[in-house]
Amino acid sequence: MNWKTIFKSFKNGDMRKRLLVVLGLVVVYRLLAHIPVPLAEPSELKEVINSVVSGSDFGGFLNLLSGGALASLSIVLVGLSPFITASIITQLLTKAIPKLEELHKDGESGRRKIQQWTRIISLPLAVVQSIAFIYILRQSVLAGNTSSGLGDTTLIEWVVAVGAMTAGSMLLMWLGEIMTEQGVGNGLSLLIFAGIVSQLPQTLQTIGTSLLDTSSGKLHVFNWFDLPVNPLAFWVVLAMAVVSLIVLYLLVKINEAQRVVTINYAKRVQGNSSYGGVKSILPMKMIAAGVIPVIFAVAFLSLPAFIGQVLKATNNVDYVTIGNNLVTWFQTPNPGEFTGETWQAFIYPGLYFLLVIAFTYFYTGIVFNSNEIAENLQKQGGFIEGVRPGEQTEKYLSMTMNRLILFGSLVLGLIAVLPFIAEYLLYQLAGVQNSNLAVGGTGVLIVVSVALEALRQINSRALMVTYDDYK
Repeated sequence: MNWKTIFKSFKNGDMRKRLLVVLGLVVVYRLLAHIPVPLAEPSELKEVINSVVSGSDFGGFLNLLSGGALASLSIVLVGLSPFITASIITQLLTKAIPKLEELHKDGESGRRKIQQWTRIISLPLAVVQSIAFIYILRQSVLAGNTSSGLGDTTLIEWVVAVGAMTAGSMLLMWLGEIMTEQGVGNGLSLLIFAGIVSQLPQTLQTIGTSLLDTSSGKLHVFNWFDLPVNPLAFWVVLAMAVVSLIVLYLLVKINEAQRVVTINYAKRVQGNSSYGGVKSILPMKMIAAGVIPVIFAVAFLSLPAFIGQVLKATNNVDYVTIGNNLVTWFQTPNPGEFTGETWQAFIYPGLYFLLVIAFTYFYTGIVFNSNEIAENLQKQGGFIEGVRPGEQTEKYLSMTMNRLILFGSLVLGLIAVLPFIAEYLLYQLAGVQNSNLAVGGTGVLIVVSVALEALRQINSRALMVTYDDYK
């Protein structure tokens, strides 16, 4: 990362404009996150929702990803989840339907059409999720709460609330696209980044509070000074801090790791001039998909627990049983549940690990198309030394990328589930429960990955706008 070049690029008007667009849209997003859904008096509404969020790991996790919009029942409560789900659907259909794959290969015009269909699919998904959120609140929270006056809400008011939440989700999608086109970096990732960063201080406070002994007001790690109980607790927490720094370092290295393939260009003679005969490089990143696999995995795992909450709110005996099972299986488990008999506690971390690997392969296949690269190299007279142009080049690139993804996805999956392991060790060795490391760890993982990708994009644009200075 060339910080000197980045600071120098701030003199460029286009660079300043793009950075200001990103900052301005982030401010707009944070302002929208504090606009409540028009249902009742905002302070009373926030108090009711906070009691629900604080009593559920799933609620706390959704609140983190929504940037606190869940706790305040903001109009952007649904967030970017419909757009993420629609993106997964369209990308799967692109791989499954040949006509859509041909449209994707048509270039910018084809991709714009697919993007437009993604937006269209996002709208009904946003409506469905908004209705589900309102239904859960009405049945499990609002209908049973008489002190806030929310139980007398009319049907028209609920329709207005659903419309406001749907509009908020569409507005966020629009802001993300503007940020991508006129700013720097991926707008979707940057909005999620901004939401998580806004909640990280509160998450870290929750983690710190969980290490306090409420009876004595002292840290668990210092209990052994007063009582000869668990003397290794201090070293366990210290080791966790050291391991966290090492994991962050490894995450940075893995995000920056790449395989450099040398491309040779054949020499061509036209008249009295010759072209080509030069070399260039083709960088192949170990994790070309960036943080998208983690975001997709979290969004995918949140869906079963969300459906479970809807089924529980129906008050139907059969549906409630199914809902309880879904919520139990697909939420961040309590560290005390990791025993041989409670196998359900391993479902979430296990699926999280596998989905991160699967989405890494899936999304890399979209952003790195070896067939297109091989065709472009052949048209431009480029070739890899020792590899024939065309089909052999495509096979070589695919094999090389698959090897990189295999190692990169396994490491990314391990880093994603490390917070669960840390929670279990803290519980077993130090007796610390409800540390919320899983929630905070996933948030930090997304924040670090998005920050690195954004810095890389800023560095690339800085090199572009300052190119003339190096002539």
